[in-house]
Amino acid sequence: MASYLDFEKNIKQIDEDIINAQIKGDFEAVAILQKNLEKEIAKTYKNLSDFGRLQLARHPDRPYALDYINAILTDAYEIHGDRAYRDDPAIVCYAGYLGGKKIIVIGEQKGRGTKEKIARNFGMPHPEGYRKALRVARLAEKFEIPILFLIDTPGAYPGVGAEERGQSEAIATNLYELSDLKTITIAVVIGEGGSGGALAIGVVDKLAMMKNSVFSVISPEGCAAILWNDPTKSEAATKAMKVTADDLKTQGLIDDVIEEPVNGAHRDKDGAAVAIVNYVVKAIEELENTDKRELVANRMQKILKLGAFKEED
Repeated sequence: MASYLDFEKNIKQIDEDIINAQIKGDFEAVAILQKNLEKEIAKTYKNLSDFGRLQLARHPDRPYALDYINAILTDAYEIHGDRAYRDDPAIVCYAGYLGGKKIIVIGEQKGRGTKEKIARNFGMPHPEGYRKALRVARLAEKFEIPILFLIDTPGAYPGVGAEERGQSEAIATNLYELSDLKTITIAVVIGEGGSGGALAIGVVDKLAMMKNSVFSVISPEGCAAILWNDPTKSEAATKAMKVTADDLKTQGLIDDVIEEPVNGAHRDKDGAAVAIVNYVVKAIEELENTDKRELVANRMQKILKLGAFKEED
């Protein structure tokens, strides 16, 4: 059963009208309503606010990492464990083929339904998850296989056990090691990019965001609670924080924005998967002839430009 957001009320009504017309067998009405639906969808998504995009990034029907992995990979094989503590289900790692070429995909998986959400820890990785991601990334480096990271997390898990096992150290190690990884690395924010939990698999040659995704150092609710002591002001915080793909592209913090289907990834999962495949294939083609040392040097230069400033005379 489809889920609808507040700004999708008109879309919901038309969808219900279409179902009723189909039940009655009134196919002429169905055709008219389908055209009305297309117009309403185009109108709704063309004028989305920043808060609307945040809601879409968290939409329960939005494709998660495994949805994309299953859609884009052939001969996919899952790689488990960090070889130190356990296998963290919040991070999934797969080897397979994309467009006939070998690739490693590492993604953060939120899970659907209460049971799976708990098993995946709502997409919040523990330190062993980040260590698993790094182990698999090093494996890809050894065999010169490009890596695609799929970022989708509200943040790294802040629990006592995670802190006891070195959460901050695991994230810091990933930042350091991925910056020097001698293979092609691409990351796509497919939903939420939450703070260090996202950065830990986001130090790459090409960082892109889906049109209706967000990337921020803290959630808008957390920001509102700190600044105004009122979590309900999350809409104002979202606008002030500049968390959308277009904002971050303008600020030079990401490389590219991947356009989603006009009705959003949650309504056209196949179309969203095709958009990611097209981007990744093109990015690999741009990078595959680059010398390894140059690849690392370019990546480091990109990192050093973040937060750059200049002094005025």
